[in-house]
Amino acid sequence: MTSVDKADPAGEHSEAITLALHEASPPDMVDAMADDVVLELGWGRLLFGQTFSDPARLADVLRAEAHGRRDICIYAREPHVLVSKAPAELFIDPSHTYRLRFSDSDDDAPAPTGFHVRTLESRDDADEINRVYVRCGMVPAPTDVIWANHQDQESVDYLVAVSDEDGTVLGTVTGVDHATLFADPEDGSSLWTLAVDPAAPLPGVGAALTRALGALYRSRGRAYMDLSVTHDNNAAIALYEKLGFTRVPVMAVKRKNAINEPLFTHPPETVDDLNPYARILADEAMRRGIWVEVLDAEAGEMRLSHGGRSVVTRESLSEYTSAVAMSRCDDKRLTRRIVSEAGIAVPKGRLATFDAADHEFLAEVGDVVVKPTRGEQGKGITVGVDGDDELDAALARAREQHPEVLIEQRAEGDDLRLVVIDKKVVAAALRLPAEVTGTGKHTIRELIETQSRRRAAATGGESKIPMDVVTETTVREAGYSFDDVLDEGERLRVRRTANLHQGGTIHDVTATVHPELCRVAVTSAEAIGIPVTGIDLLVPDVTRPDYVFIEANERPGLANHEPQPTAAAFIDFLFPNQPGLPQAWTPDEVER
Repeated sequence: MTSVDKADPAGEHSEAITLALHEASPPDMVDAMADDVVLELGWGRLLFGQTFSDPARLADVLRAEAHGRRDICIYAREPHVLVSKAPAELFIDPSHTYRLRFSDSDDDAPAPTGFHVRTLESRDDADEINRVYVRCGMVPAPTDVIWANHQDQESVDYLVAVSDEDGTVLGTVTGVDHATLFADPEDGSSLWTLAVDPAAPLPGVGAALTRALGALYRSRGRAYMDLSVTHDNNAAIALYEKLGFTRVPVMAVKRKNAINEPLFTHPPETVDDLNPYARILADEAMRRGIWVEVLDAEAGEMRLSHGGRSVVTRESLSEYTSAVAMSRCDDKRLTRRIVSEAGIAVPKGRLATFDAADHEFLAEVGDVVVKPTRGEQGKGITVGVDGDDELDAALARAREQHPEVLIEQRAEGDDLRLVVIDKKVVAAALRLPAEVTGTGKHTIRELIETQSRRRAAATGGESKIPMDVVTETTVREAGYSFDDVLDEGERLRVRRTANLHQGGTIHDVTATVHPELCRVAVTSAEAIGIPVTGIDLLVPDVTRPDYVFIEANERPGLANHEPQPTAAAFIDFLFPNQPGLPQAWTPDEVER
């Protein structure tokens, strides 16, 4: 079975945690059950507490948790007594329990639109389940365990939501049939690890998976299905209550370990207030025993100290990035000149003069990108300008962000971000503009709002699709309005830029990126003189050497590139006595 807990790199409890819980059964009912039932899940073991007659025995089994694993005891008859057997090692999980009771009058679930729900069909499906877990920040389970449970364990059920268009796995849920597993006299079942890919373009995936699993257990004659959700996850609680779940007063018990630490202790003050881009670095540092002092949580500023070395960072920007290098990245016109002199290909461009010369340049090249020479997060950038009126409007938008505006010839291709740390490429990812997929039922406005909420939830509020004039214009140029209903399966790009802060999605290509593109990124970083940067190229194909340089970012969001070890590489750079990073690409690899 899969991991029961969803965790970010710090092992935080989060919204996709769903586990089975149980109201105490009368002794005569419990006697009919199997004894001491333990289910192997890959990430750890699931202990069904109501099958243990001796709380001391149950505590001993839970305390025997292997290193690096996460065992969970559910349905303990008296959780407070269980914890009392080892109070220094065990704790009660801070989650609410919800139960869906089945009845003959239950309505059939509505058919999903644009995707379907099915069980596993191959080991590739198990790999895809883990991909979704990782995208959600969850702890994955060994593929062999998932597949073996699917084939050999009748009590474990894995479901996946699959896109009708391309077969992509959009989400997954796991269930346990208590009656099959240990002859549960209450005929119960439970829902685990509900996870939806943050980049899934279709709404309603989580609800459809939950309904499908409920329908499966109802068809088997089960009486109810349980789940557990962290007490402060209001969005998930609202979904479950909408689906008919009600709270029941039961608890689960876990062993105190490094993964569970945020659940039973408080992290250093204000660490929880850091945004995802600073938090991933703080977590990596704390795991290595590096002291983390938060100086400004809102700005993501911290002091990291270890072995006599102390470094101040602001997300991925550190004291080791010079003011000169930072200013070179900040001024896009200067960045162009420096990398061009280093032999890097840049698009044809000019500094806007806000007169007829700008329109003459547009007529010469046919299609341009307009952007302020200084700025970040894609603010003020307009892509695909090919008319005089549109050029004037784009210049005005860019000028609102900074007085100087750059006009560049638009190059064809996708936006490739290469993260360079200490002269090594540690991650490469395609960044694609925000898009929605029609359901035949929802308006484009509703699809955008749903996708925006999902992106915001997956990024701690960092990524949202603005409902502004740029989005409205992009939709209108495609022949639609916000109030139109998009046909089922039809995809619509609603932004032109791929910036993540404006709802763009990121897709890891580290394993397939061409070595020449990595060389270009490292050369660009060295020319600018910056040790940590995100180099943006436009490429027609990541497996080919063709490119055009776009810009360099002095503070790349390393959290966007998980599971690539960007945070580890950053801490390696700051504290070089830490273990190295074997996955990084270096310039001399082109010669090998």
